[in-house]
Amino acid sequence: MKRVAILISGGGSNMLALVRDMAEGGYARPVLVAANDPRAGGLAKAAALDIPTAAIDHRAYPTREAFEAALAEKIDATRPDILCLAGFMRILTPGFIHRYEGRMLNIHPSLLPKYPGLHTHARALAAGDAQAGCTVHEVTADLDAGPILGQARVPVLPGDTQETLAARVLTQEHRLYPAVLRRFAAGDRTPVLLP
Repeated sequence: MKRVAILISGGGSNMLALVRDMAEGGYARPVLVAANDPRAGGLAKAAALDIPTAAIDHRAYPTREAFEAALAEKIDATRPDILCLAGFMRILTPGFIHRYEGRMLNIHPSLLPKYPGLHTHARALAAGDAQAGCTVHEVTADLDAGPILGQARVPVLPGDTQETLAARVLTQEHRLYPAVLRRFAAGDRTPVLLP
């Protein structure tokens, strides 16, 4: 059974979707939920499920590298096979990424390669896109540019706001990320395409 560490920065809804699917599918188990913000709501949710947690406050470290060294120490202590970024809002250095290369996944709220980085829903609306969605990809040193392992689409509806579009995309994230993790844990990197 694969061991999975999950990195979060907020409420942890994607983390919970992954944890539920691992429990249901029996293909992996969460060995750590770590956050860069001690106030991240997902930490309490993980602890309530008896998942080990760690809070490594990035503001307490003088450099990005020092923060990442402390984070890597916590991660490595749990010996994960796969590392899932689930709403982890820190850009990672190439050195950190190289350490977990080939086994680190991220979910991004756009149909990559469109709209890497932030403000994806606002950018999709401003462009007049007919569709939006989310992407799970392998993490590489190039921001949001690693190999795509899955995508799910939603229509952009008349009158959509950033909030309404984000809510529909998030529902798809909760379907897509577990489906990709399940396949990835089995050694299959064929992209998952959800309607």
